[in-house]
Amino acid sequence: MEVTFGKKYLEELYCTGATRDKKHLFQPQIAAKHKKTIIILKSVSCVEDLLRYNGLQYEALHGDKEGLESVRVNDQYRIEFKTTKGTSAAAVTICNIVELSNHYK
Repeated sequence: MEVTFGKKYLEELYCTGATRDKKHLFQPQIAAKHKKTIIILKSVSCVEDLLRYNGLQYEALHGDKEGLESVRVNDQYRIEFKTTKGTSAAAVTICNIVELSNHYK
């Protein structure tokens, strides 16, 4: 699939492993897993192929995030993206990397 980034810091995180934006700082292991997950997204031919990777926990989001899909980076973070069907292949736009909140707090 073709992968594009909706925000500059997401592309920087993928390309360099860090961001210049002080608001979006991530630990090195999170940056490495983010890159690995994007590489997997680029390698599959369609979104349904993500179901083969159990660790990614691919899901379509509901509620106020209707229309977005997500895969897990780890237990704490997920990547949210939007899929569009092109003429030759599907394209993915990475929208966000989100820290999952613990609703038991």
